[in-house]
Amino acid sequence: MSESDPSGAPAADTAIAPAAGSTDAGEFAIRVRDLCNAFGTHVVHENLDLDVRRGEILGVVGGSGTGKSVLMRAIIGLQIPESGSIEVLGQSITEARVDADISIRSRWGVLFQGGALFSTLSVGENVEVPLREFYPDIGDDLLSEIARYKVLLTGLSDEAGAKFPSELSGGMRKRAGLARALALDPELLFLDEPTAGLDPIGAAAFDQLILGLQHTLGLTVFLITHDLDTLHEICDRVAVIADKRVIAVGTIPELLALDHPWIQEYFSGPRGRAAMAAHVADHGMADTAVSAERA
Repeated sequence: MSESDPSGAPAADTAIAPAAGSTDAGEFAIRVRDLCNAFGTHVVHENLDLDVRRGEILGVVGGSGTGKSVLMRAIIGLQIPESGSIEVLGQSITEARVDADISIRSRWGVLFQGGALFSTLSVGENVEVPLREFYPDIGDDLLSEIARYKVLLTGLSDEAGAKFPSELSGGMRKRAGLARALALDPELLFLDEPTAGLDPIGAAAFDQLILGLQHTLGLTVFLITHDLDTLHEICDRVAVIADKRVIAVGTIPELLALDHPWIQEYFSGPRGRAAMAAHVADHGMADTAVSAERA
């Protein structure tokens, strides 16, 4: 039964968030239940639930300090939660041991903010790092060829593979970090503020790169962002973190129908309205072009 406020109206998050009692685990790439993350006496998350469907791009938003990156780190096993459970691709992360259950970690890739590249390694050598960790018997020639392919896959030139991170622009570093995240042909891709610091043209190009890769490779994408254009353009659903939990999950129109003050301020504020107008204008023009071609 859904929780209700004193007036009898359903709580915002129960209206469109996935049912916690769903038993079709195969539908979900990630399942989080009753998660609590804390640093000393500071509680970041409390009783947080979230389902990420296989094959979707899920945007994750929330105000500063709501623990978006902490949630991602907990899901990939870098943050040990106080309590709760996390399942990724059908395997428990909260019960995993690094030495015994490392194989699950080869099934996802992570792009951290800023790329998090090793500054003393070239782009190609950065991409080789996870390959060397999980497949130590692969020869150097094959490693180099795989790294070259991943670099090209992200839109970088052949020459970029030999460059060091300090020789790259901000956008190129993000693409290099993405190439490393894709090194092991993951099923899941975690992106932490991938367009932060990019100009509007670069951010739009990166959005389209992610969308194209998701379609081509069949990825499930967990995407933390503040970029409203990104949310409108490529996300299938958006999860909103507030009040130490996920308060709502749904499409942007579904979220706009809720009366939570942060959701309304975020999506209906000046920048939210501008992003919506740009999205409608772009897709309206695209629809007109398609109709003209068919005529």
